[in-house]
Amino acid sequence: MCALEQNRILVIDIDPVIRSGICGFLRDHGFHVAEAANCRDAQTQLHRFRPSAVVLDLYLPNGDVPQLLRESKQMDPRVPVLLLAGQLRAGLALHAIPEGADEILRKPLDLTELHTVLARLLRRSKSPRSLGPSASETGREVLDPFLGTSPAIVRLGKISSRVVATQSPVLIQGETGTGKGVLARWIHENGPRARRPFLDLNCAGLSRELLESELFGHQKGAFTGAVYSKPGLLEVADGGTVFLDEIGDMELQVQSKLLKVLEERVFRRLGDVRDRAVDMRLISATHRELQESVCQQKFRSDLYFRVNIVLLKTPALRERVEDIAPLSQYLLRSITRHWGRPEMTIASSAMKALQSYAWPGNIRELRNVLERAVLVAESEVLGVEHLQFQTATPPGIFTAGAYGTLKQMERAYIHHILQAECGSIERAARRLGIPRSSLYNKMRRFEIPQGTGRLCSELAVGAAD
Repeated sequence: MCALEQNRILVIDIDPVIRSGICGFLRDHGFHVAEAANCRDAQTQLHRFRPSAVVLDLYLPNGDVPQLLRESKQMDPRVPVLLLAGQLRAGLALHAIPEGADEILRKPLDLTELHTVLARLLRRSKSPRSLGPSASETGREVLDPFLGTSPAIVRLGKISSRVVATQSPVLIQGETGTGKGVLARWIHENGPRARRPFLDLNCAGLSRELLESELFGHQKGAFTGAVYSKPGLLEVADGGTVFLDEIGDMELQVQSKLLKVLEERVFRRLGDVRDRAVDMRLISATHRELQESVCQQKFRSDLYFRVNIVLLKTPALRERVEDIAPLSQYLLRSITRHWGRPEMTIASSAMKALQSYAWPGNIRELRNVLERAVLVAESEVLGVEHLQFQTATPPGIFTAGAYGTLKQMERAYIHHILQAECGSIERAARRLGIPRSSLYNKMRRFEIPQGTGRLCSELAVGAAD
């Protein structure tokens, strides 16, 4: 029996359906589980059950969630607390980290991700400097970042293999959902620091104060609510790898402090007066064009050159259409195992539909589409009727054989979206799932006039008149 199976998890959630689902899932994976629906019952269970980890809903009746967080940490600071937050409360949840939350997951919850994060927190709580659990220990199946035969993915694999053994900082650039985090973990697990910690932080949406606290840690009393000292990611990851996702969203004041760490290998906790040495490898990722951010003075040029020693670009899924079939088959096997479904196949018509779609959300969206299809399908063969795309495919644009090259297909789709959005670059970029700067670049490359689609807005105004 796996050592992780002996851990005791306290699940605190007001929703009985969600709570029951989480508890059942954890019990199926060998954990001992207790549950509570409100703060009062949770306090009783904390003292009676003595959990190894706590899964806590941000919204609970009959009490104060921050106080419950502090009480849990006072009983045993080593017990990790995993906070669950709905989309509307995600911003509020970020302020709970200084109160003692070790990690935040957003609802609706991915139970596989819950298991992975819990396993990592439990292992880290027992040995703060050890590497988190491996895929074999947690049951987590890690996607191969180089699955496929397209020239773009083969090229990425070759470059990554050459730089994996170095200690140089790596910058991974690519659209949302292209697997930047998967690639970062692969680099760590196949590099010289593989037996040391791998810690990640998404910089998007974090305030300067919270980001500094997460990176550098803080001393007790450094700010209101800092009731105990807390090490930051840099400190915990000493000897290992720090992965900063969406580094392009980092505020300038934090950028200057990060630059000091990269140049001098020292940092200070918030509220501290002494420097602490750190030895870590930095891997960064962004969906932005950082050179443009440098020109706009939103990103420091000196930091850009420090993090951009090695640049890796994860290709968009629409740029590697030949890889959609093996990716889909791999993801389908993973999803059916997760949901306890029998082995399923994809009908040829459904595969053509998958290969014809533009995938603005890339691999992440592909997995979501397949998971929905698995849940609604009654047979063991997924057909076109089971596929539900976020963006409807324009009739006639991406039918098989309609165009000779992927470049022509991409140009046609961008042209269609611009017309559908009446020439609005902002709305078209949001619908395509790419930054506006990337859309402008593609329009220049494909020679699409900037006035495309504006006629419909002019006609609308005329009709109103």
